[in-house]
Amino acid sequence: MEVSKFTYELANKGNYGIDAPPVVRNLSLIGILLIIAAGIVFSINGIVWRILSILFLLGGIVCFAEVIMMVWSSKKGKRHVVKKLMEQLRVKESDTVLDVGCGRGFVLHSLAKQLSSGKAIGIDIWNTSDQSGNSPEITLQNAETEGVKDRVDVIDADARALPFEPNTFDAIASSLAIHNIADRKERQKAINEIVRVLKTNGRVAILDFQYVAEYAQMLEKAGLTDVKISKMYFAMFPPVRIVSGIKK
Repeated sequence: MEVSKFTYELANKGNYGIDAPPVVRNLSLIGILLIIAAGIVFSINGIVWRILSILFLLGGIVCFAEVIMMVWSSKKGKRHVVKKLMEQLRVKESDTVLDVGCGRGFVLHSLAKQLSSGKAIGIDIWNTSDQSGNSPEITLQNAETEGVKDRVDVIDADARALPFEPNTFDAIASSLAIHNIADRKERQKAINEIVRVLKTNGRVAILDFQYVAEYAQMLEKAGLTDVKISKMYFAMFPPVRIVSGIKK
């Protein structure tokens, strides 16, 4: 029986870290330096220096505001948008699902909570610059904390070379992962791999803040139908969209 979109249970017990920790760290450092510079420049006589100190101060405040939004996005805002992603996938209790770039497992374990006889598999290259404390051990520990470890597997794998047979998965998700592939042709490989391992009538949903129009174009080129780009969701920072489609 298909799970109603009103009954989706999200992962809520594990520790899922902070997205893009180097960005959060760098913004914090820049904010501190700008505020220190504002104090130093303010002590110099002259209207130009006073204006410059105000600009430095405002720059520092903006940096710290972005840090707060990014941390809030990782801890709270993501929950709202991931629920929207799951509504696009329409996961059934017996489905086999894949999370491409699963990280510490928030999306993976949320999907696993919808399954009874199905399986949720997560793949990642475990880059700690994409998510703090990113490792398969942490992901499995979070799965145990969430009570879904018996339904979850994690595999070391690159999105551009998925180690699965064609037509393996009923649903495939990816959240804030594919944009980390710098080259467009390499992103195309990742999209093609997702389509290859997706079953006929399977659904894909990709959540990202970059390249969403490109993903939609690539999915259509690969043969998916009903390809859609969602509205922009401001519950996450930077704001994100969801690209979805069906393999017919």
